Amino acid sequence: MSGDETGSGVAIEVRERYRDIVRNRWPMAIDPQPDELLSSWLHRLAIANGVASRWFAGVLGIGEGMWSARLDHRVPDDVATLLKQQGDVATEALSAMTMEGRVLTPLLLPLREKAGRNRSTWMQYCPLCLVDDEAPYFRRHWRLATRISCFVHGCGLRDRCPACRSGIASFDQTELIPQHFCVRCGFDLRRASKIPVKAAARLLEKCVDDICTVEMAKGSIMMGGLVSRLLRAPVLAGVASGKTLTNLSASARILCFEHLAAKPNDWLVADEDSAATHWRRLVLDAGGHDGLIGRLADLMDKHQRSPRSVRLPRPGADLPALLSAYARVIGVEAK
Repeated sequence: MSGDETGSGVAIEVRERYRDIVRNRWPMAIDPQPDELLSSWLHRLAIANGVASRWFAGVLGIGEGMWSARLDHRVPDDVATLLKQQGDVATEALSAMTMEGRVLTPLLLPLREKAGRNRSTWMQYCPLCLVDDEAPYFRRHWRLATRISCFVHGCGLRDRCPACRSGIASFDQTELIPQHFCVRCGFDLRRASKIPVKAAARLLEKCVDDICTVEMAKGSIMMGGLVSRLLRAPVLAGVASGKTLTNLSASARILCFEHLAAKPNDWLVADEDSAATHWRRLVLDAGGHDGLIGRLADLMDKHQRSPRSVRLPRPGADLPALLSAYARVIGVEAK
């Protein structure tokens, strides 16, 4: 159909498909950011190549809806091949952005595009992290129901646009607009106010994260029991009878952790494996991984009779090995 000069009609021109025009490699390649989710990288990649996020699903040959969020969980082989070839991304980098095959998969927020006020959405964010980013992106750890605050800025995570209360829906963006703008109302998520979280709740959250990290690194057979216990946290806290942690909104989970922080920590540390119980209690008593490493350094210095300033464990040290050493030192101390 073509129109006339009075504007009574609309001219329609059939153009080539994007993937047919760009056959060898997409014009723009972008590097994944630290801890970036695959869906976040895909949204940035789409805009960099002049395609709105919603229509990029067609470029990949998959259906619409929560297309990018689904890819966070599993990337079909043909899509993975296309992304590696056209997007110039290595296999290792692609795998590192997904949540597939993770031990903590049961703790991921569910893929729910629309949710009531007290129900979880699929994604959280820290407004101040988005402010700090040169190109705002969404982190993998924001998908975990056990994360309620930002370890960098100390504020609570949000799971909705504060202006219209909609969840994050970057996958549904039909314009070339960055993903830190709400798809429903256009609000800049970087402008969202800080949400306060009690210090005790943030400390408990950090300890839970450290415990999970170490037990995953050790390949502990107790992870299943620990995950189940964390899922039942709302019942243990007495804030949401019958609901699991993954089904609560960000604000409800913050309240849950604040209640749990005021209770004895037996719900978290008790285990049939006495060694697991012992070291979980060590982590909690020390206030997390960093405090535990500090105690280990003090004890090692004491028994070696060397100055505290000689050498401290380097960042990124093998935490399971350090914990084993700590347990041995504790045993010597007790004797």
